[in-house]
Amino acid sequence: MKDVSHLEDYEVGFNIPAKPGMSEAEIQTPCLVLDLDALERNIKKMGDYAKDHGMRHRTHGKMHKSVDVQKLQEELGGACGVCCQKVSEAEVFARGGIKDVLVSNQVREPAKIDRLARLPKLGARAICCVDDLSNVADLSAAAQKHGTQIECLVEIDCGAGRCGVTSTPAVVAIAKAIDAAEGLKFAGIQAYQGAMQHLDNYDERKAKIEIAVAMVKDAVDTLKSEGLECDIVGGGGTGSYYFESNSGVYNELQCGSYAFMDADYGRILDKDGKRIDQGEWENAFFILTSVMSHAKADKAIVDAGLKAQSVDSGLPVIYGRDDVQYVKCSDEHGVVMDPQGVLKINEKLKLVPGHCDPTANVHDWYVGVRNGVVECVWPVSARGHAY
Repeated sequence: MKDVSHLEDYEVGFNIPAKPGMSEAEIQTPCLVLDLDALERNIKKMGDYAKDHGMRHRTHGKMHKSVDVQKLQEELGGACGVCCQKVSEAEVFARGGIKDVLVSNQVREPAKIDRLARLPKLGARAICCVDDLSNVADLSAAAQKHGTQIECLVEIDCGAGRCGVTSTPAVVAIAKAIDAAEGLKFAGIQAYQGAMQHLDNYDERKAKIEIAVAMVKDAVDTLKSEGLECDIVGGGGTGSYYFESNSGVYNELQCGSYAFMDADYGRILDKDGKRIDQGEWENAFFILTSVMSHAKADKAIVDAGLKAQSVDSGLPVIYGRDDVQYVKCSDEHGVVMDPQGVLKINEKLKLVPGHCDPTANVHDWYVGVRNGVVECVWPVSARGHAY
């Protein structure tokens, strides 16, 4: 995690893209830019929604990997804590002052289990997912070794086809083992349907979630009959949160991309057939890039290529422009079709990346901008913490 206590010692253009007080035009590219007004509106909107529906919201930190963004989500959006995918990522948030940390993944390797068991010593609640009985004894031994407590959620595979068990008897067996293990606490269920989040059609997403809700309800009801209550029944993403929050089963949302909004999520449709980036959420996250060549009359070359973004979910979209189009990229070049030759050398464009999570992970800094002026520069705190 970068030390930003002496930001004045950093050199713009060498190890940082901008400093507070600079104009947006002076920002060095390519870099990540946050529209702070849009970001704050998105965060407040989701926070208000969760509160109005009696839901907790545990924001997905693996999306932004930023302690500063997470703190904003807690302060402005009322988030109860953070989801992480890796133990080292969880440590970054705990060391940064976040008090409620869920590793929404399996932790199996001995060294990682040991680090997870030490997380409470950083002042944070430590929670992880379990989908295998044999994992319980290892987690328990580590918690006892360090005199701490690890809370555990039994993970259900409710359609994503990744981690998780697929039957209620398996859920109950693991939950009972956790409940009986010293140093562990059974905390509930993790049931995130990740495979349907990006389906365009609202009704198709709803049908997938109805299957998940039925599985989760059966598990929760059966656990209750066995004397095991679920403090957390977690799931729900940017493409489905309205289903889980009205299910009567889930009590904790785990949305991430709503705060930034990328091009792939933006194209999915709401119940009225409208793109969710055209009213439900605002684009707040951009790759700022500059035109560096226009040797061909009909195309401009910009400085944001493959090393500035992830294109697993498609190429970026140029924000606010329909006269030019980003059409391909190599390591350090982006090709922009400019049929009318309107772009100028050093002109800056805002790109909405296809996938915000892995794009954020290839940058060191966020540059927060408001009214054309750099207001803050935040490190991508957990970048590289993939263990």
